[in-house]
Amino acid sequence: MLRWRSLVAVGDSFTEGMDDPGPGDTFVGWADRLATLLAAEAPDFRYANLAIRGKMLPEIIEQQVPLAASLKPDLVTFCGGGNDIMVPNSDPDALAEQYEVAVADLRAAGCDVVIFTGFDTRSTPLLRSLRGKVAIYNSHLWSISERYHCHMVDLWSMHVLQDRRAWSEDRLHLSPEGHRRVALRVAKALGLANDGEWNAPWPAAEEAEWMTQRRQDLRWAREHVVPWIGRLLRGESMGDGLAPKRPELLPIARMPEDDRSLTKEKG
Repeated sequence: MLRWRSLVAVGDSFTEGMDDPGPGDTFVGWADRLATLLAAEAPDFRYANLAIRGKMLPEIIEQQVPLAASLKPDLVTFCGGGNDIMVPNSDPDALAEQYEVAVADLRAAGCDVVIFTGFDTRSTPLLRSLRGKVAIYNSHLWSISERYHCHMVDLWSMHVLQDRRAWSEDRLHLSPEGHRRVALRVAKALGLANDGEWNAPWPAAEEAEWMTQRRQDLRWAREHVVPWIGRLLRGESMGDGLAPKRPELLPIARMPEDDRSLTKEKG
């Protein structure tokens, strides 16, 4: 019998589900996909997603973690700090201290907790310079996971995510297939049986010429990185004024159409 009958997801755009389009202007994402898997094992399963794009770790801890604890779910997924790491002069040691306090609060509330390492940025221009800070942060997260007996999802070691097809056009958010694979990876960390293989090799694809790749890199920097830096300097966030997409613990009414791909490898 599945021991988790309720899930609350907290975090930023990664957990909200960008860029995995859902009905209307909503996103699906790995957390919704995971909830569908859990609901298949427990008919009375309930799910809330408090994540909002652009949120920094202190905002997640202040605005989402207390609400998650008050809902008293069996399971909480907690991913945060990625936006903070990208800020110049950010301190991964200080971020980890804040993260640990939040994990302690969730565990004290009786919740099982899933935490995530940061992605390996080696294949992303401009962001590969952050690898050292991400690695330091990850080391702390592994220690926190052991101290508080959390379930760990090691995104850094998911080499399948080094393929560009795992990412959307902005290279900052996962593609639908990237979200599907992360959902299956979390399910594996929780010990759930599933037919999907999160680390299945990608189908063969033609590699673009070197000059074409550089043009794509320049376009990406112009259209996505520069606007992000501008928002950062202005103190703005993509999530300003947005509310959580699923603020209450509610049953999973039905499986979204594309969630059939959770347990079936795409061609």
